[in-house]
Amino acid sequence: MDRLLYLLENNPRLTNAELAVLLGVTEEEVAQQIKLYEDTGIIKGYKAIIDKDKAQAQTVTALIEIKVQPRFGHGFENIAERIAQLDEVESVYLMSGGYDLCCMVSDKSFQEVAMFVAKRLSPLEDVMSTTTHFILKKYKEQGVFFTQKPKDDRGNISL
Repeated sequence: MDRLLYLLENNPRLTNAELAVLLGVTEEEVAQQIKLYEDTGIIKGYKAIIDKDKAQAQTVTALIEIKVQPRFGHGFENIAERIAQLDEVESVYLMSGGYDLCCMVSDKSFQEVAMFVAKRLSPLEDVMSTTTHFILKKYKEQGVFFTQKPKDDRGNISL
């Protein structure tokens, strides 16, 4: 991955002027390269990471493991794409292990997640079984820590 992508991934709020200084190029070159990355789909979007607990959001995040019956000639692509099209689904991943796919559902109540799994996900053709895990506490997400170490206010003592 080139340096511009690295800088944007770690801090998408950097201005083109700041990026130009860090990279030793002009602002125009930075703007052109970012536009190229966006136009070709290398950069898919920009998103803020929100601490939902501090924002007092009364919602949950669920990780749902899905066992599917892949179709001959299509593998997991068709069912993964159908799951990705569901409005509630934030992310879908093909994975190894006991389950084939995994999806993330965020910003819903426990009941909304349960009804989504029961009425929309599980009935899909090719879905054989699901297991839902609710995220109880986030410690780190996309490289950002959600917890702070307790401050040690004991001070220094030497004997």
